[in-house]
Amino acid sequence: MRNARFVLGCLAAAAVMVPALAAAEAPENPTFHKDIEPILQRSCQVCHRPNNMAPMSLMTYQETRPWARSIRAKVEAREMPPWHIDPKVGVQSFKDDKSLSDDEILTVSNWVQNGAPRGNPEDAPAAVEFQEFGAWTIEPDVIVTSPPHTVPSEAGDWWGDYIVPSGIPEDRYIKAIQTRAGDLRVVHHALTYAVTDPDALLNDSSEDAFLNEYAVGKNADVYPDGTGRLFPGDARVRFSFHYHSVGEEVTDQTDLGFVLYPEDYEPEHILYSRQLGQAGELDIPAGQVTRHDGYQKMYLPGKLTGFQPHMHFLGTRQCLELIYPNGSTEMVSCANFDFNWHIVYNYEDDAQPVYPAGTTLHVISYHDNTQANRGNHDPKNWTGGGSRTVDEMAFAWISWHDLSEEEYAAELEARNADND
Repeated sequence: MRNARFVLGCLAAAAVMVPALAAAEAPENPTFHKDIEPILQRSCQVCHRPNNMAPMSLMTYQETRPWARSIRAKVEAREMPPWHIDPKVGVQSFKDDKSLSDDEILTVSNWVQNGAPRGNPEDAPAAVEFQEFGAWTIEPDVIVTSPPHTVPSEAGDWWGDYIVPSGIPEDRYIKAIQTRAGDLRVVHHALTYAVTDPDALLNDSSEDAFLNEYAVGKNADVYPDGTGRLFPGDARVRFSFHYHSVGEEVTDQTDLGFVLYPEDYEPEHILYSRQLGQAGELDIPAGQVTRHDGYQKMYLPGKLTGFQPHMHFLGTRQCLELIYPNGSTEMVSCANFDFNWHIVYNYEDDAQPVYPAGTTLHVISYHDNTQANRGNHDPKNWTGGGSRTVDEMAFAWISWHDLSEEEYAAELEARNADND
């Protein structure tokens, strides 16, 4: 399903128009090798290369030139590269940000406007070595693999669990974690949990400790320095799957990779990742754009480290707002949503939002059930919430850690001093 929607870049379903580009300094006569190729290397070629997930390669001038106008359209609309944070709202400092600056977008626009010239091949940057498609983006110390599961060519969606040994004998804190789907076409999502109960039942994770979530386009969870999550010794791993048939029989095995802190290391803060701001019952009539709101009160002071919107095909935009105990509000982040890219937006350490005890997280989700939404599978019918691919959801995966009152006060003082 991803490849079908990836033509000319993933088709974003943004609910708002992108504002006109601000005036920026960019070369008036850019050439491919001098000005465009470095941009492609940094933000595009990881996907747009032979035998990879994108529909065309952008590794050479000959490969790129036929797509010049389409490239301009996608980057000007900020649909490509896939980084959908609204650049006009909230925090703008993120780790591993592959988005293009206004200067870079204007450079691409000028290049296409001038006929997409090649320029001097001697201006080309050195070639970049990329990981193989599907390779780990972390270097796992331990890899746990689910058993083979065959997804029929035609069948209803399947939800179910497997519980397997972890191979981790002692208590260890996790530094980074990544779920790597065996076949991206059929794994709608995979949730993983640490199972400490030897009599744990399949399809009941209520007593387990959550570890990681995988959805299409998901990147690894890399925890900020000094934070971690405990994996109990001898705990097993529960893989909780949602599989979706794609017209041919497929057998999947999915990996969970751990980067672990050294033995006996205990981080300063325990990091949490949860589904927060659930919007409750969803009511999305045919032919309408709807808004749903979810709330989560935070009873301790804390610091937000990551924001990942979660909806399905009708989802177009989600925002995260903080409602402080005194009633004031702050919009932290807004992101347009594309079901092909469940991106974790990890805030830079010095930009991670902090909040006092009693703050409420407000998650605002928009769904577009009109024909104008190119991701809409059935604009003539009502859609509600549910677990199927054709149903909808509205919540955010939020990563955070708690602070003591003293730590919160010290953090505020330090940030105020930086702003003076």
